[in-house]
Amino acid sequence: MGSDTAGSNTQTDDVSEIYERFVGPRPVLVVISGPSGVGKDATLALMKRREQPFYFVVTATTRPIRPGEEEGVDYHFVSVGEFAGMIEEGELLEYAVVYGDYKGIPKKHVRAALASGKDVVLRIDVQGAATIRKLIPEAVTIFLASESENELVTRLQERKTESPDNLKMRIATARQEMKRIHDFDYVVVNREDFLEHTVDHVISIIHAEKCRTGWKPVSL
Repeated sequence: MGSDTAGSNTQTDDVSEIYERFVGPRPVLVVISGPSGVGKDATLALMKRREQPFYFVVTATTRPIRPGEEEGVDYHFVSVGEFAGMIEEGELLEYAVVYGDYKGIPKKHVRAALASGKDVVLRIDVQGAATIRKLIPEAVTIFLASESENELVTRLQERKTESPDNLKMRIATARQEMKRIHDFDYVVVNREDFLEHTVDHVISIIHAEKCRTGWKPVSL
């Protein structure tokens, strides 16, 4: 009789562990990446307008602000000296030189958001995504792609934010970045005029990852 009781308690403890593991906040860190011009900014902007309960990390950059961009919303625009100070103080999760400018992810905001139970969304270039995969194996990586190479080139040309030489460099870099698509967990095709569908797919991936039996907490 005593043996049966002990066995019953053990089973109860096992079930309790299961509930503790699967019920409650299960925050994930999501990397949204892809070549320049594929629509990363537009995707995140629509996710924000839908008021999803995500923490969107704002990247620090040394590049000049572009027309229509807002400090603290699109990027934290800092000087090279300020960026160097952030590196020395260990304030960046990762950083890299992208088209001649520095970009980096502030670490403390990511930690605070995850600790509060929020999902964290990072918008970074393909080079930065590779660094995050090494530093944070639990990160969920999503590659945004255009319908075709020609479509991507057209989008870059229509932006008209680059000099001819810089445009050629962005197109060449984008073609190389497309070759890294298999390094990512998921690929979402961002078709022209179908941004709503793109965001639907991204949000579905996030929800699915939170329900994985193999979910693991992110450690920074």
